[in-house]
Amino acid sequence: MNEMNALIAAILAGDCAASASLTGQLRRAGFAAPDIVMQGVEAAMSALDGKCTAEDFNLLEIMLAGRAVTEIMKLLYPPGSALAATKATVVVAALEGDVHDLGKNILKMVLTGSGYRVADGGKDCPLPRLIDMAEEERPLAVGISGLITPVIPRVRQVRNLLKERGLEGVKVVAGGAALKQASAERLNVDFVAESAFDGLHYLEELVGERR
Repeated sequence: MNEMNALIAAILAGDCAASASLTGQLRRAGFAAPDIVMQGVEAAMSALDGKCTAEDFNLLEIMLAGRAVTEIMKLLYPPGSALAATKATVVVAALEGDVHDLGKNILKMVLTGSGYRVADGGKDCPLPRLIDMAEEERPLAVGISGLITPVIPRVRQVRNLLKERGLEGVKVVAGGAALKQASAERLNVDFVAESAFDGLHYLEELVGERR
């Protein structure tokens, strides 16, 4: 377990090279990919979550940890390989008109590191494309990140458009600098997340209800 603890420390330090090296060591020692994700990556995400209080929040730290997690996931599940069983699928996007994707990328990292499969609609994503992705993926939720207020009218349409496709069971989660200033009622969404981890906690509750 020394290597697993070292992996957790490397992720929290945002050390991509050490994270990759330790992942390789753990694989050679006989650890399966799901074990590394659950005991290493998810443990690091939990520790990072605990540090992200209003006083200790560090955006750079989250970004660096995200890069390390990305490297680990590439090693464990190369493109085209079968993914491990996941808790649920989430579609994420920054809607058309918003070309800022930092918040979306952080959410994607946190969810991936916590055992979710994430389908990424990218930034400046048109509503029809987002709804098409939801229809194809049948996700637990759609996560919308918004940094600018002009996207709010489009955010308000998402739930109704999902319902038109028979996807009323898909939850809509909003977050980001502009959207978290508004209420769920105003945005016509199920939940407004203060942070990526706040969104994660909401999804964990939904997963728990499904079991």
